Amino acid sequence: MQDRRAEPMTVFGAGSWGTALAIQLAREGHPTQLWGRDAAQVDAMRRARRNDRYLPDAGFPEALQVTADLKAALGRTRDALIAVPSHAFRESLESIKPHLRPETRVAWATKGFEAATGKLPHQVAREILGARPGAVLSGPTFAKEVGAGLPTAMTVASADERFARELALSLSGPSFRAYTQTDILGVEVGGAVKNVIAIGSGIADGMGFGANTRVALITRGLAEMMRLGVKLGAMRETFMGLAGLGDLVLTCTDDQSRNRRFGMALGRGQSLTEAQEGIHQVVEGVPAARAVYDVAQRLTVDMPICREIYRVMHEGKAVRAAVQALMGRDVRSETE
Repeated sequence: MQDRRAEPMTVFGAGSWGTALAIQLAREGHPTQLWGRDAAQVDAMRRARRNDRYLPDAGFPEALQVTADLKAALGRTRDALIAVPSHAFRESLESIKPHLRPETRVAWATKGFEAATGKLPHQVAREILGARPGAVLSGPTFAKEVGAGLPTAMTVASADERFARELALSLSGPSFRAYTQTDILGVEVGGAVKNVIAIGSGIADGMGFGANTRVALITRGLAEMMRLGVKLGAMRETFMGLAGLGDLVLTCTDDQSRNRRFGMALGRGQSLTEAQEGIHQVVEGVPAARAVYDVAQRLTVDMPICREIYRVMHEGKAVRAAVQALMGRDVRSETE
C-alpha cells in the first residue's frame, strides 16, 4: 500500500476533540489543516501554536496548520474529518459539501442521534452527501489524553473497508492504535447512548450511592444500549468492543467526562441550569436523552434508565423520584 503519510488531511471543528485529532494526524506525519469558524480564535491558535481555549497543554506539531478559510482547507485534502457536536453535524456537512472534490472521503467523530429526526450521523451524511465514502471514529477517548500523546485505542467504522483501514493507518502510531469495524450503525448507537447513561452514573455518584450503584448502572445501561442497537439492526458483539462497553465505562467513571460531571452536580442538588453553567462546554447527554427516548418510544424498546434520565432532563422530574422509579421496578430476568 502506498505510504499515506504525505497525504493532506483536514479536520473540521477546532474544539477540544477536533484539535486532538488534528494533532494526532500531524504527529503521524500528515500535512494537516485544522479549520475553525472563529477567525479570531484561529489567529490566536496560529500565533500560539496551540489551542489555548480548549486544549492548552498540547502544542501543535510542525505539520499542523490552522485556517478559517474553508475552501482552502478542503482544496487539496484526500480525507476530511468532521469533529463537531451532534446538533451542528448537518449544518457542517452542508457547509463543506460545495468545497469537496469528487474523490474526497468524509469521516466524522460526532456522536448522537440528530434531535429533530432521530437519524444517526451516517444517515444524515448519506442524505446530504450521497454515496460518498463515509466513516465514523468512536471509542473510549478523552481529547486531553490524545493531545498529550498518552496510549489510546479507538474504532474506525465504515461500510467501505478500504477507507476504514486507511483512516486507521493514518491515525495509528506509537501511542495510538485504531481498530476497524464494518458495523457503523452499532458504533454510532454506542456513542449516542453512552452519554445518557453517563449522566445517570454521575447523578448516582453525586448522591453518594457508591461503587455498587455505579457498576449496576453501567451494566444495565449496556443492556439498554444493546437492546436499542440490535432493534435498529446492529451486531450485538459491537457493543462489547471499544465503541460500546469501552466508551461507556470511560464516560461513566472518569471526571474528564462532561456528562458525568454534569450528573454529579445534579446529584449534589444543583439545578439543570447551574449544572450546565459549571461545565462551560456542550453536555451532549442532555439533547441525547431526548433523542434516545424518542427513538426508543418509536421502536417500543424498553430503556428504563434512559427514560428516567430523559424525564429528569426534559420533564422536570426530581432526581430522587427517578431513582425510586428505577429501584421500584418489577423483578424480571436479567437477560430480557
